[in-house]
Amino acid sequence: MSESGATRGRGSRSRRRRGERAMVPRAEFTSYYGLPILNKPTWKPLDIAGYLYLGGLAGASSLLAAGAQVTGRPVLARAAKLGAAGGVSLTLAALVHDLGRPARFLNMLRMLKPTSPMSVGSWLLAGYAPLTFAAAATDVAGRYRLLGAAATASAAALGPAVATYTAVLIADTAVPTWHEGHRDLPFVFAGSAATAAAGLGLVCAPVGQNGPARRMAALGAALEVGSFRLMKRRMGLAAEPLEQGGPGALLRGAEALTVAGGVLAVCAGGRRRLAVGAGAALLAGSAALRFGVFHAGVASAEDPKYTVVPQRERLEARRSGA
Repeated sequence: MSESGATRGRGSRSRRRRGERAMVPRAEFTSYYGLPILNKPTWKPLDIAGYLYLGGLAGASSLLAAGAQVTGRPVLARAAKLGAAGGVSLTLAALVHDLGRPARFLNMLRMLKPTSPMSVGSWLLAGYAPLTFAAAATDVAGRYRLLGAAATASAAALGPAVATYTAVLIADTAVPTWHEGHRDLPFVFAGSAATAAAGLGLVCAPVGQNGPARRMAALGAALEVGSFRLMKRRMGLAAEPLEQGGPGALLRGAEALTVAGGVLAVCAGGRRRLAVGAGAALLAGSAALRFGVFHAGVASAEDPKYTVVPQRERLEARRSGA
């Protein structure tokens, strides 16, 4: 073949190659026999999502109770104390029901393991619950006020830990959506706990005494919504389950209810109906957030890509930084 013919042949082949489009099949993330890489959480949704919600409500209510007591708002203080005692009672009931029998909870108190969020959380609840009961009982009875004040203050000191330790607990697992949100999830749960406690106070207290609840509602709503959006931006691929399907719908509803409740709380002033509406929206929004986060985590454990892709990205980052 002549040189010109070879050149024409190479040119035609190169043109064909330039005109071709490589068809690479989309990667499918599977595991042996089509099983998920992780075993999805076997926790009962109503028990554990309820446990996440009620623990937050209880912890933040103790803070609200202490503030209301110091500022001379007895009806709001009593409602918050009863909310804390009732919330932690239901939290313990949900936890024991999921464990199967009370002895399993008691076994967790045989020793304290500082490296285990479940162990620390069990001891935290065991110390916190009697304080809330004492605070509520002395308030209702109108006796032993010094003991009640001490119990209220002590419960308030433990309240922030009770409201947020469940975020550390679930983020410490291998469930991708929970684990990837470990930096911001405690702040999300803190805001959600504050909105729940404020919602209860707005529903139960008269407008003349609900000032602390209104302020807590505004601050909690800002913290919850802001931290949740920041968390999703930082999580990358693992944020997808928070935006898709049933969990995504729950979480969008949670944000709408929280924002609406926060705005109504600020604008309620002396209008009782607006305050009650704000409180109901905040309570529902906080519950929807906890259930949405729970179900999003379960969904992420069922799909291998949420485990494989972040692991590859971390490995490539370490290699490029080496």
